[in-house]
Amino acid sequence: MILSLVPNIPRFLTGAILAAAAAAPMRPGAVPARQDRPPRKVVIGTVVSGYAIFKQPLDARLRKMEEYVDTMAIEAETDPALKRLDLAVLPETLLTRPGDTTPQQAVRIDEVLPRVAACAQRHGCYIVVGTLLLEAGPPARYSNVALLVDRTGKLAGVYRKVHPVAPQGSDVIEGGTTPGSEFPVFDCDFGKLGIQICFDMLYSDGWAALAKRGAEIVALPSASPDSVHPCAYALQHQYYIVSAAPRDHSAVYNPLGLIEAEATETGAVLVHQIDLSYAILHWEAVLDEGAALTKKFGDRAGYHYYRPQDAGIFWSNDPKMTIGQMIGTLGLVDSDANAERIRQLEDKARGGTPVLP
Repeated sequence: MILSLVPNIPRFLTGAILAAAAAAPMRPGAVPARQDRPPRKVVIGTVVSGYAIFKQPLDARLRKMEEYVDTMAIEAETDPALKRLDLAVLPETLLTRPGDTTPQQAVRIDEVLPRVAACAQRHGCYIVVGTLLLEAGPPARYSNVALLVDRTGKLAGVYRKVHPVAPQGSDVIEGGTTPGSEFPVFDCDFGKLGIQICFDMLYSDGWAALAKRGAEIVALPSASPDSVHPCAYALQHQYYIVSAAPRDHSAVYNPLGLIEAEATETGAVLVHQIDLSYAILHWEAVLDEGAALTKKFGDRAGYHYYRPQDAGIFWSNDPKMTIGQMIGTLGLVDSDANAERIRQLEDKARGGTPVLP
């Protein structure tokens, strides 16, 4: 996999322009740059469900869903560093009936929503869970969907899989489901959430659309443990991706395109905290792979530094000081700003931009 070290996202102002912008008041309604916002911790849960659950009747699957979220919530609540589960992501088509055809498997939304809502409300968390939905009709129409339920138990959104699969040798799309046509981003109290489902991984359009609409986390209910595509999209678009699958692993992918945390055993639950007000820094001598921040700020600064990648993700644990301010005390700016600064120096030295085909 060959990807640019500099993700294809808008560059921050740098150099003298950056200093002038920092001194100037922000426009009303403007959102500060990610690293200049106060800490925004998000505790995420996911699971490796195994396949046995997909042979169970709907009520058993609903009970299993509740068990998964109960376990995630307990892990979060008993860890003093986490305190509360914010988001639970569960696999594709978890809440369906067993059967050989889509009409046999599909459910009406009122058959599953009350139980999902009660679970979300009980734990005060958001839940993303997959199902095959019998749409309101007639005529009969089916969608592969992910439901998003908020902390109060309200249905906050529905994502309909835009790219359901058609097996080779068949022109029937995923048992007769109707492809979705939109890539919504949902405003959650912790940040902006997008959703993709399984085979959506083979198409770049949805991932780019979610980035354009400001997604900070993308939930990925899936039947596949594919990790290459989520790594690539997380790096390219600089958002977190949280997958939930029935086998091999469910994971949290970070904006460096790396698996930050994963569960690998059947039935294993993963609970992991991220901070959406992060900065990405590549190697600098003064940074000392993050040790310089620890020396200066102690546990007020946090980071994951990946020495083989010469890069890390950094965040603040101090509500009164942003990570942007912390790295600024070392004379550093985040990698995008630094890359643009160097690009300008290069263009000036060569007398213009590089010649491209």
